[in-house]
Amino acid sequence: MLTTLRRIVQAVNAAPNLMQAVEVMVSLVQEAFVTDVCSVYLFDHTENRYFLMATEGLNKEAVGQVSLGVSEGLVGLVGLREEPVNIEIASAHPKYRYLAETGEEKFGSFLGAPIIHHGRVLGVVVVQQGDKRCFDQSEEAFLVTICAQLAGVIAHAESTGALAGIPYLYGKNRAVEFRGVSGASGVAIGSALVITPFADLDTVPDRKVDDVGPEIIAFEQALAAVQGAIKKLRDSYGHTLQREEKDLFDVYLRILDKNSIGGEIIDKIEEGYWAQSALRIVVEQYVKNFEAMDDPYLRERAADVRDLGLRILAQLQENKPPKLDYPDSTILIGEEITTSVLMEIPKDKLAGIVSVKGSINSHMAI
Repeated sequence: MLTTLRRIVQAVNAAPNLMQAVEVMVSLVQEAFVTDVCSVYLFDHTENRYFLMATEGLNKEAVGQVSLGVSEGLVGLVGLREEPVNIEIASAHPKYRYLAETGEEKFGSFLGAPIIHHGRVLGVVVVQQGDKRCFDQSEEAFLVTICAQLAGVIAHAESTGALAGIPYLYGKNRAVEFRGVSGASGVAIGSALVITPFADLDTVPDRKVDDVGPEIIAFEQALAAVQGAIKKLRDSYGHTLQREEKDLFDVYLRILDKNSIGGEIIDKIEEGYWAQSALRIVVEQYVKNFEAMDDPYLRERAADVRDLGLRILAQLQENKPPKLDYPDSTILIGEEITTSVLMEIPKDKLAGIVSVKGSINSHMAI
């Protein structure tokens, strides 16, 4: 089953768009279950209805034409319960709803699982069998896993506006909506500016070198450059920062000190690693340790360590961050916006921040 699951996940991830991903999924799930039908019903939050989005085994002409209310039928029951519903004789259930357009009267057994992302029901995946059949627990677990994979694909399509390309969904034009956790009170309206990391630790390979001397020199120069940049940033805002905020920059400098991460990276280089590899190994270990902590404030320090590691890596790779033009009322958007990134932005230009990662316990939010 694991091999089959991996094959389905890979096929869904390789699909160029949501519709093809769903069509591939229903075909492969039907084959994996050796069942007569596999269908996906997508929930339209504007209409409060489930629309048949793809099927293998039902009448394909019903796709986009058949819909069910939020509490209607067994599909609605799955969504309301937010858990799998497994019924040996579907037509005998009081919530059963006959849909003539789909041709489903031939199929008696029913297993449905909800597609849930961040607590929101996005749809339901259903498998049906003509013969009397009670799907077992391993099949339920398999379908739940498929739904979890599909949830991310649908949520991404929803957030990027790709669902607007499906004619029977979201019939009215509407703005794309993102839901997040508020880190500050108030409302901001402005122009979005998306920033991307200027280096990527995940792409750095493990590499050994025969001569570690040049690697140590390169690392020490990169470390000194980052320390210098942080000191300059701290001093340039010295008259506006509170004492606690100034202390934060001092903490960054102590982290980079040779008695802390800086020294551990040099030790790793002396083991024969390329400077970039040594940096990645040590930073990843620190990040892993912080993320495993129970205290949410300490857990957020992983982002600070990762940011410092990226800055050193950028120096090693001689990557210079692009010069950005900040419009008035900038809404800064990024994968993970840290305090040091925030401090580089002109205060009079900034109206709001959207960070994909992080929490209200991050230094940036505080």
